[in-house]
Order: sequence, then structure tokens, then C-alpha cells
Amino acid sequence: MMDLHDFDYDLPEELIAQDPLSDRSSSRLMVLNKNTGKLEHKIFRDIIDYLNPGDCLVLNDTKVIPARLYGEKEGTGAGIEVLLLKRKEDLKDTWEVLVKPGKKAKVGARISFGDGKLVAEVKDIVDDGNRIIQFEYDGIFEEILDDLGQMPLPPYITHKLEDKDRYQTVYATHKGSAAAPTAGLHFTNELLKAIEEKGVKIARVTLHVGLGTFRPVKVENILDHHMHSEFYMVSQEAADIINETKKNGGRVISVGTTSTRTIESVANEDGTVPAKTGWTDIFIYPGYKFKTIDCLITNFHLPESTLVMLVSALAGRENVLNAYKIAVEEKYRFFSFGDAMFITDNEIQ
Repeated sequence: MMDLHDFDYDLPEELIAQDPLSDRSSSRLMVLNKNTGKLEHKIFRDIIDYLNPGDCLVLNDTKVIPARLYGEKEGTGAGIEVLLLKRKEDLKDTWEVLVKPGKKAKVGARISFGDGKLVAEVKDIVDDGNRIIQFEYDGIFEEILDDLGQMPLPPYITHKLEDKDRYQTVYATHKGSAAAPTAGLHFTNELLKAIEEKGVKIARVTLHVGLGTFRPVKVENILDHHMHSEFYMVSQEAADIINETKKNGGRVISVGTTSTRTIESVANEDGTVPAKTGWTDIFIYPGYKFKTIDCLITNFHLPESTLVMLVSALAGRENVLNAYKIAVEEKYRFFSFGDAMFITDNEIQ
């Protein structure tokens, strides 16, 4: 039994960041030694001082799609909100979605968006009341979505986002996420260039983040929690960079819990990584033995979330909860647009 409440902490609401900083790399950075629990306070761009030539940064290059659509039910004009969760690879223009209010979206119901520029028909009702819908449109789906859709910000962000790009990493490439891999939001192109010039390799993997990321754990014994599954791609190039780093004694440093889960999902027992594509529902919590990842750049996560559990698996629950307690005292900014933490083995005085 592993108790959910072991991963709780007190967070004053005013510390939940509502808006991104104008300069991405000027957020604060807490550096935590995973072995000793010692920590220090820096600015994010100082991360370069903790990276060594021969290390490798693993980035998740997924791109958030404007997955929230507001439409009306054909026939009644009732307002309906649709959130795209995942594309059905086997059926054309078919998605699994979340619908509010659900009772208006029975099988056969048709929903119109943007005065009929996009129309959806409800085909089925599946787990958790999610709907399977099929879209009809003229033109290119992605362009219509860019025009009509909104960024699906997490529920704890109440401000409207002025600039859509601020909920994307600067290296976002492959469209498909319903949420951003937020640890990467702190990087600028200039900082990444400086990191590469220092001799640090960069490996890009893709994991399309689902909204299950924000789904609360509802079971007392966390071992009973079932993770949602998410689509990932690890290219041969990324696998080669990671394996080369390992072979030469460098550290594999993942940017974010999504990169961590991708690499640990595909890793062999000896820590090598194959090129692979698939779906993962890996759940990492204390007791887990990491096969490939050595260090982690991450944000500050929700109490009792699977993300706090993953971080605790790498740095130890006591170390993490102590760091979070200090982050609250020092008024760090929390969650998606908040500050960052580097869990590392660098010596801290």
C-alpha cells in the first residue's frame, strides 16, 4: 500500500502562476541534489552551469493543438464545448473527445462550429462518458482548427492567454497534444544554442500529452491508479544520441515528466534505448528503478498528482516534499506557467 496523502502538501492559491513571464528563461530555478536533498536557488538560464559537455538533454517536441472548440447543437442551437483528446488513427477524421454538457451529445447528435465551417457527428459513447465523433469539413482540418480552436489551458489557469505561442515550447514540432510539456517552456532558442555550444547533445522525442495528465488520483492506495495511455515516438537519431551519451559516461537529463515517461517506457534493462513508436501508460512512483534517466528538469506539480510521485521516485519523497515546502516559503510560482526545479547529482555546497 502506498498512501495518496503521502504526496500532499499545502499550496496557497496565490502561488499558482496565471500568466507566463515575458522572458521564458528568467523564471526561477530550484536546484535539488537527489542524493543529499541539499538545494539552492537560481534563475532558469543558470541551468547551463549545471550541464556538462557530454551530457544529453531529452526534449519532448510535441505541439499543443488548439483542441477546445465551442459549437452549437444542430436543431436546438444549444451551446456545446468539445475538447479533442486523441485522434483515432484507424478512422478518418474521427476523434475521442470530452463534451460539455454531455447530456446534449447523444449518439447521432450533430454539432456545428464556426457557422458550419466544421461539423461533428457523435458516433459512440465510451469510457468516462467520452464521445467518439467524426468531423465533416471542406479544406485542411489543421487550418480550420487553428482558426476555430482555443488552447486547452489547465483548469487552474483562469486568465485568458494573450499569445497562443506562450503555451508552446520554442521547439514544438509534431502536433497532437492537449496540454504542453511545461518544463520545456523555460527554454529560449538562445539558451538551447548556448547549451549545445557547451558540448551538450540534444535528443528530441515526441509524446502527445493527454488531459489525463491533470486527472486527479482518486484511489487511496496509489497502486490501484490506472494511467491514461499516450502516443510516443522515439526516432533512431534520438536513440543513438542517448545510447552514445550513456556509453561515454554522460548523463541523460530529461526535460519534463513526459520525456521521462517516454524514455523509461522504451528503455531496455541495461539502460539502452531502441527506436520505437507506440502507446504508453507507464506509472512511475517511489520504488521505481530508473533505467536511463539520470536527472530531470521539471515544474512544481499539483499535490497528490502522479507527477509529484514521479519526481519523488527520482529524488526521494522526503527530499521532494521538503523542497516543495521551501518553494512555498520562498514564494516560487507553481504549475504550468510557474518556476522550475532541476533534480540532479551536481554537488551543492
